[in-house]
Amino acid sequence: MVNDTTRLLGLDGLVVERVELDAAGVPVVELSTGCEQARCCPGCGQRAVRVKQWATTRPRDLPVAGRPVRLRWRKRRWYCPTPACPRRSFTEQVAQVPARSRLTTRLRQAAGAAVADGGRTMVQAARDHGISWPVVAAAFTTHATAVLPAEPEPVAVLGIDEVRRGKPRWIWDEQAASWTTTADRWHVGFVDLSGGQGLLAQIEGRTTAAVTGWLAARPPAWREHVTAVAIDMCTVFKAAIRQVLPHALLAVDHFHIVQLANRAVTEVRRRMTLTHRGRRGRGTDPEWRMRNRLTRSAARMPGKHVDRLVDTLEALPATIGAPILTAWNAKEDLLDLLATARTHPDREHVHHLLHRFYTRCAATELPELHRLATTIDTWWPQIHAFLTTGITNAGSEGTNRVIKTVARDAYGFRNPENQRLRTRTATTRRHRGHLNPA
Repeated sequence: MVNDTTRLLGLDGLVVERVELDAAGVPVVELSTGCEQARCCPGCGQRAVRVKQWATTRPRDLPVAGRPVRLRWRKRRWYCPTPACPRRSFTEQVAQVPARSRLTTRLRQAAGAAVADGGRTMVQAARDHGISWPVVAAAFTTHATAVLPAEPEPVAVLGIDEVRRGKPRWIWDEQAASWTTTADRWHVGFVDLSGGQGLLAQIEGRTTAAVTGWLAARPPAWREHVTAVAIDMCTVFKAAIRQVLPHALLAVDHFHIVQLANRAVTEVRRRMTLTHRGRRGRGTDPEWRMRNRLTRSAARMPGKHVDRLVDTLEALPATIGAPILTAWNAKEDLLDLLATARTHPDREHVHHLLHRFYTRCAATELPELHRLATTIDTWWPQIHAFLTTGITNAGSEGTNRVIKTVARDAYGFRNPENQRLRTRTATTRRHRGHLNPA
């Protein structure tokens, strides 16, 4: 007969006989076996009838009603009734307390879920549950393997981006008299930008073969379902997509385009200061004090700040201020072009803004602007795809930030498989319904 205390404990197959308090005031729960299936031999399945001896185990369990408890299970060891069975004897076991287990199954599951779904570190989960971190690591691997799908669902918009794993390492080459890279490990991530699945997978290596290998391993129907792919300006990804997904629309994220434009302005400012002042910029240099404002969008600045910026550059010597002002204007022309995204611009307006940018870059002798214009011309079909569709790689960039946060919390990973498993569970919590709003 199952009593109310047994129902409160919630360990199927075990019956609470009594509850006592030890010297420290911790409840000690005396248990007995209440499942007839526990008498069946795990080797042959026959029901035992002869008891060999009694044994007492003390499995650890989750707190009950917020209070830690100590379990004491007095169980029997049975003789196997089948003479040919290799198991001569066996002890009773239930699903929540397997044989030779010092922890209940629900304690292991809770520890693994705390890392995979709760966002805790291994050490913190081990402290919260009173177990060692290797046990938590094993529980997390079991839990993550069960909740993560073996094959991602079909994706309409795919994002591809890379993230560095660890720090690069160099060695001094005596023959070349220079430093040579010995380890520069990268992970390439595939992210669902439309369906909310989060990180689909990570692969080792930032090469075309690695990207094409993962995409080619997907079923043909899965690849045909992909209509667009968002990347940064990486020729490795571009070549892989054209090889495996030739039908997909390829879009370039505008964040990297703005980054290149700001870098060109910064390089012009630094080169002009170094060439005409003979040194690096200082706090007394007007162009150095305006360095942050030069990389901001004029559309997001008050008008008085824009006027002050232009007046400051025009007041400088022409050999310094004029090139910087030209580079800043070219950058603003490019930002005006990118601002037409998601506004359904007509073709004539887009090409007018593009021609204005090309004309400004061609009218100057600044190599930084020539290089920027060449890059824009090379990637213009992908940039135009962004302008017409508004597809960005922001989801991949946000996923990379979570990946770096997880690696930082773990103080780095030695095992790439563990790192990929941790990052996939962390980046798919929203899709699995376990995202912590805090």
